[in-house]
Amino acid sequence: MSAVVDPLDKIMSWSAAAKWRQSRAGQGAVVFTNGVFDLLHPGHIDVLLGARQQGDALVVGINSDDSVRRLKGPDRPVRVVAERCYVLAALEMVDTVVVFEQDTPLDLIQALKPDVLVKGGDYDADRVVGAPEVRGWGGKVVIIPLTPGHSTTTTIERLRAR
Repeated sequence: MSAVVDPLDKIMSWSAAAKWRQSRAGQGAVVFTNGVFDLLHPGHIDVLLGARQQGDALVVGINSDDSVRRLKGPDRPVRVVAERCYVLAALEMVDTVVVFEQDTPLDLIQALKPDVLVKGGDYDADRVVGAPEVRGWGGKVVIIPLTPGHSTTTTIERLRAR
């Protein structure tokens, strides 16, 4: 039986994540994906599973609350960043969770230099933030098809309609 990992141990600062990344050199491909992950739903799980299947470790970049408000509006996020991080870090397929304050994860991607960059099917591989950089150091970009009928925005709208 494998040991249970405390989710809090998987939530890292940028510097801790960079050290973790360096410690993984030669231990297989590190995959990076990112998002808000406000209300976790089956579509999120499918992207995270698909991302993890692309390599040996999965880093999830998560937008800070301020970043989410700038991108999604004043009513988001529904859950604060600490809660969103904790839920993601509790998932077995996630190895590390790192918060970024910027509106895009480009600086974090450049700091961690993942081998694989993954986004959901609502993105085009050539327009993914960080794609040129990841390809530039020999990595690849993978798009995971979306799971039909699942989106946080739709879920929030449905709840408000009730």
